[in-house]
Parts: sequence; structure tokens; C-alpha cells
Amino acid sequence: MGNEHGRDFEAQVRDMLAEYAYTIQPPSAPYPEILRKGAIERRRRVAAAGAVLVALAAAPVGAYALSGNGDGKNVNTAAPLPSASASLRTTPTPVQLPPIRPTGPATPGQLLDGITLARASDGLEKCLAWDRETQDPSAKGPRNDLGVAGRYRIILAMNSTGDSNTPGDGFFVVAVKEQRMKPQVTRLICNIKDGKVANLNTSMGSKVFDNGGQVMPDINGGKLYQQSFIDRGNWKLPFRWGTIGQVKPSVARVTVSYGGSTSEAALDHGWFVASGTLNKQVTLAPHIKAYDRAGKSVYDSDNDAGYEKTLP
Repeated sequence: MGNEHGRDFEAQVRDMLAEYAYTIQPPSAPYPEILRKGAIERRRRVAAAGAVLVALAAAPVGAYALSGNGDGKNVNTAAPLPSASASLRTTPTPVQLPPIRPTGPATPGQLLDGITLARASDGLEKCLAWDRETQDPSAKGPRNDLGVAGRYRIILAMNSTGDSNTPGDGFFVVAVKEQRMKPQVTRLICNIKDGKVANLNTSMGSKVFDNGGQVMPDINGGKLYQQSFIDRGNWKLPFRWGTIGQVKPSVARVTVSYGGSTSEAALDHGWFVASGTLNKQVTLAPHIKAYDRAGKSVYDSDNDAGYEKTLP
């Protein structure tokens, strides 16, 4: 009997322990409550961050850093930090490009008396600047702007001999420019003495020759091959001379006779250029003749009614 009573007591104890173990088991975690609180916390942090972004957008310059303790309860703006894009907003320093220089002549023989292309170009720059500075600002109508040196081609540079009308020696620069939008040619003859412009002669016209021929000598070319009529019979010698004019594409050769000698002219993109040296006084202008590729004469200045054949 004693053994049966012991077994009954042991079974009761086991039942009591099993029931107690079930009653003290911790309840399950409140997941719905945790999710609800987490969502509220995230919404509050998003609202705080949005307010900071609005403040940053209103700030004119700089970037800002956020700091806090990690729980979203202490969000502050730190001191402005240098902006990585600040250097991109800096206005760049303009680069000063050198001016475009004029084009040189077709042959080296068109730059005479040791005058280099650089010196002739500098002279042309001075002539164009002088022309702009000396124009009358009160004159009505559009200004006659000769343009920039880079649009010109220098076809002749040579020493100039002073006379009673323009004392002092210097050098000539002859340059031409063709308009791109219309068939117009600009030609200038500039005389420079002691680094300053002494005289400037310009002409503008179409490519149609007034004389209707294959060659048209420059109407003001006498500035290059004669001295002042005041010194008639008393020129300074030796005397460097030159002559220029326009030619048609059919012209293959031009010769110029002056003072008893004949010079072969250079052909330079629609222009002829000749030069030489006089050692005696003359009374007749240069005699100009032109030939085509077959050697046939296509122009003779003696037959040109518009060409002045004698000197003043």
C-alpha cells in the first residue's frame, strides 16, 4: 500500500509542476503595438528631415551637415560647409587672343627693302587704327569702317622717299580686301614715317573694270611711282617706285617699263605688282602691258584712254 501511495503523490507533483510551468510561460511579444509605434517614429523623422531640406533650399550658398543622438530627438544644423560646386560658379577670366594678322603677298619680292611681313602688318594695324580715330564723329550717315587687319592681304611693302609735299622718308604698305558677301574690293595705300601714319589713301569698288579691258591700273597708283609735282625736275634719287592694278584671270603675264628698264610684275590673286629703282628723272608714267597664256597681248596702257601716260 505504501508504494501505491508514493506513486500517487509523485504523479500529483508532476501534474502540479506541469501546470505551473504553463502558467509562468511569458506571453507572446506585442508585435502590432511595436509596428504601430515604429511607423509613428518614422513619420516624425521624415517630417523633421523635410523641414531641414526646406531650410537648405532657402539658404543662398553652402552645404549643411546634420547631427543628432540617433533617436531623432535632437536634429540640428551644423556650421556651413564649403560647397563643392562653388568653384564652378566662379566667373572665368577671359582669355585675350592675339589679333589675326593679315595675309602675306604671293611672292617674296613684294616685300622690299628689308621690310618684313611683321613690320608691314604692324604698319597696316596703325593705318586702320588711325582711320578709325580720325573719322568725324559728327558726320551723318554710316561710318566708313575699313575693318580689321586680318581680313586684308598685303601685296606690297617698300621704302618711300620724302619730297617737298611730304618731307621725311618712311615706307609704304599696300593692302587689299575682298568682301565675302558682295563683289567689292577695298584697297589702301598707307605711308608711315617715324612710326606714325603720314598719309592714307583708300578706294572701294566692284570687280567690274571701268576701262572694260583685261587690266585696270590703280587710279591712285601714282602715289607709288612719282614724287610731288612741286619737285618736278628735282627728284631725290635713287628712287624706289612701285605700281599696282587689277587683272582678269585670263592674264598670265604683266610687264612694266619705267625709266628705261622693264620689270616683270608679280600676279597676286587678281592683282599685278611691279617695282624698281629710278636713277634719273622721268616724265612718262610706267608703260604696262599684259599677255594671256598663249602669249597674246591683251592689254597695253598706251591704248587705255583712262590711263595717265605722262607725269604732272
